[in-house]
Amino acid sequence: MRAVSIGVVLAGLLPAAAVHAADCVDAKSAKAGFVLEMPGVRSEFRPVAGGMVSVANTYESQSPQTQFLFAGLVEVFRNSGTGRVATIPFSDLRKLFPLKTGAKSTIEFVELSPNKQPKSTKTLSLVVKGKETFSVGGCKYNVLAVTETFKNGAGETLDTFTALYAPDLQASLARRYDEGTSAESVNGYETIKPLSN
Repeated sequence: MRAVSIGVVLAGLLPAAAVHAADCVDAKSAKAGFVLEMPGVRSEFRPVAGGMVSVANTYESQSPQTQFLFAGLVEVFRNSGTGRVATIPFSDLRKLFPLKTGAKSTIEFVELSPNKQPKSTKTLSLVVKGKETFSVGGCKYNVLAVTETFKNGAGETLDTFTALYAPDLQASLARRYDEGTSAESVNGYETIKPLSN
């Protein structure tokens, strides 16, 4: 009798697991938009024209922010309560995608802001280090580990991190900082769901 009741309980759990798996956003459903969340941050991703992805970020402790990212990876525009910044690349971003393991590229760009004149160009170097699997809630995604390094006109590093980029979603699911050191940390989204229309 005990074996039967355990079997009934397990059978009852199977549909719930199947429903949960169906809630995971995939390449097809990502085209309708989706939401990624972590404590204090909610990001709504919507594919738009020209290979861009519009991202509306809502924060617990600061003003909302809107970004436009080419292929969901390279920021080209940002608007928030602290100002607007357009990033104008001097090369065709379309030639960088699809990303492949081992690919390396450097993009020279200028940042334009209404209240600040650019003093020099900057560069963004992308190095695709390899493939990994990253979990967001109960959903697993194949990601590319893409090291992004931003430098100023003098060649000084302004920022560097590894984005865990999901090509199927056209979104970075996490950032890894201080990779390979004792201070290594991962800042990633914890839940994903389709965007309600």
